[in-house]
Parts: sequence; structure tokens; C-alpha cells
Amino acid sequence: MSTRSHSTVMLRRNFTHIARNPTSVFNAVLMPIVIMLMFVYMFGDAFNVGVDYIDYATPGLILLAVCYGLGATATSVNSDMTKGIINRFKVMDVSRAAVLTAHVAASLLTNLIAIGALIGVAFLLGFDPSASSLDWLGVLGIVILLGFAAGWLTVALGLAAKSPETAGLAAVPLVMLPFFSSAIVPAEKMGPGLRQFAEYQPFTPIIETLRGLINGAPDTSDAITAIAWCTGIALVGYLWASSTFNKRA
Repeated sequence: MSTRSHSTVMLRRNFTHIARNPTSVFNAVLMPIVIMLMFVYMFGDAFNVGVDYIDYATPGLILLAVCYGLGATATSVNSDMTKGIINRFKVMDVSRAAVLTAHVAASLLTNLIAIGALIGVAFLLGFDPSASSLDWLGVLGIVILLGFAAGWLTVALGLAAKSPETAGLAAVPLVMLPFFSSAIVPAEKMGPGLRQFAEYQPFTPIIETLRGLINGAPDTSDAITAIAWCTGIALVGYLWASSTFNKRA
């Protein structure tokens, strides 16, 4: 079998594992929706963001939906490494590239399902985007690039961890980082120190790019910064994951 065929088989295996784990499904798909309902109905009126809060928050919650599924990916990768599954694959002559690529692809597929569900709920809550068809293609492109980058970084974290439990914890900073960005409130409304952190951390330009595209007014500067961050994270994650996998496998 070719590497592509191996990757397809491994993708089916990994995605099936995620789908059969209720905790993974809840964290990846349902938790972002719960957070959306909580912020829109409980806190939305407290935030003065100049537009309907659902329109402001949805781009940030899209990024949050990507991050909430990463813990399951890190745990799955580490379980394969620490429980001898990788050694079985080596005996079966499964492509090494397929093992890691399939985890990234399963993570990305989960992200797309979660984001589709989130946007559907957002429309039920009154979400009113101004994006054109071309803008929505841009949103899809940014989401795929972000999911690809986050997937490789999470695979690297999972491989580097000593156990499945610590692998899940390693992904927690990625889950928390969106809360310290412009996802929930504008960075300029934050206090000194936190405002600067929110402005210069990688997730804020990604969120602002999504927000600009969804509003039909994309900002080129934000888009270039977002693409640069995603590309850099993907490259670091890929090199780190490949190096760790070659050492441990």
C-alpha cells in the first residue's frame, strides 16, 4: 500500500476512536456551543463591543472550537506511542508518515465538524454575517490552516509527553490562550499588561482576520500576520513531531 492508502486507513481508525469517546465528542463539538450559549445569554449584554455580541463573538468561538478538540488528539498520539501501538504498526510495515499525518487529519476533520455545528447554532441565535462567498472561502482557508498548524503542534506535544494524562494537560495552554485574546472582548478594553499580551499573541490576528472576513471587510495586515503565525506554528510542530517520533519509535 502507498503512503496515501496508509494515511486513509489510519485516518479512519483515529476518527473512529474520537467518535466513540463521549468525552472527546463533548469537548470537541458540544463544549464550544455551551460556551457560546453561556457568553451570549449570560454575559453578552455586559460587553459593549459596538455590534450584536453574537456577531462579535462567533469568530473567536470558531478559534476556540479548534482548540477544544486538541486534548483528545494529544492523548491519542501519546497512547499510540506509550502502549506499543507504534511497534505493531512497524511490524505491519505501516508508513511512519501516515501515522502522524492521520492524527493531524483526524484533528482537522473534527475541527470542521465542530465549527459547522457552532456556526449553525450561531445562526439560530441571530448571527448576521456580511461575508460574500469569496469571504467565506477565506474563512475556510484560515480555519484549515489554523487546524493544520494546531494539529501538528498538538501531535508534537503528545509525542513529547510521558503519559496520556500529561499529554492531555500539555494541550491545556492552547485551550486557555483564546480567552486572553480578542475572542471574548476587544483587546483595547483590557487592563495594562493583559492588553499588550492579547494584542501580540498569535491567536488575536487570526481571530481578527476571521472577524474581518465574516464582516465582509478583511484587513490585509491581520491576514498576513495570521498566515505567518499559522505557517510558523505548523513548521515548528511538524519538525518537532518528526524529530520526537524518530527518536521514540
